[in-house]
Amino acid sequence: MCINTYITWSRQERKGDDSVQSLVSILESYRGRDKVIRTLCYGSQLVGGILSRKEPSELGKSLLLLSAQLSHCRTVLRLFDDLSMLSYSWSYGLGASEEDPGLRWMGVMNNIADQLYYPLEHIAWAADAHLIRAKSDKWWTLSTVAWGTSLLLGILRSVRILMLLRKKLRQNGRTVQNNVSETAVGRTTEIQEEVQGEVLSIICSMADLSNAIHWMPPGFLWSGCFPNWLVGLLGIVSSLIGLYQMCSGRMSDV
Repeated sequence: MCINTYITWSRQERKGDDSVQSLVSILESYRGRDKVIRTLCYGSQLVGGILSRKEPSELGKSLLLLSAQLSHCRTVLRLFDDLSMLSYSWSYGLGASEEDPGLRWMGVMNNIADQLYYPLEHIAWAADAHLIRAKSDKWWTLSTVAWGTSLLLGILRSVRILMLLRKKLRQNGRTVQNNVSETAVGRTTEIQEEVQGEVLSIICSMADLSNAIHWMPPGFLWSGCFPNWLVGLLGIVSSLIGLYQMCSGRMSDV
């Protein structure tokens, strides 16, 4: 009895250590830390928005202020993202590695939108910080347009990938029917996992695109119509999907 209890306790302790190590590993990487900060940012906005929805709440106000500070933190950290984005765009080039022409050109346009986003946001940040003489509103709008364009292209790209994966599934299904082998079955499983990943990417991008439209100038679709809790909810959905995809990628690399 005591031995079984000790074994159970040891396993739980090992799992706890593994969880802590995984969290530390995520926080030690720049992308991982950004995703955690993003999740905390939108989580604070969600809870703060809910608490402040009916009547003023000191805790709700504090959480909304925390969310704003975390968002500002991410903006400052993105000042150093231009070179890594440029390196990725350079390595992607004109998408010669892509077999499908549609994916190739959507990938190129996506990279252009992402590359433009960073300097536009930097100028807006510098204007807000009074480092340059400029009105920040115009630059924030332009950076949001670049972000929204990137998200829309990402959604269209994922939809195109899903269409190609469906075709592969049908072809692989015929192979499985004609010749049941571990290789064919394994390939079907891989394609299904890719489909799941693309569906999650679409949900993630649609949630972010909804918020991007909300932050556009008044009069554009539903700009300015979302309450804080809804912005936080959409943001937390996309953030958790991003964390899940990153952790899944780490697990597959092990």
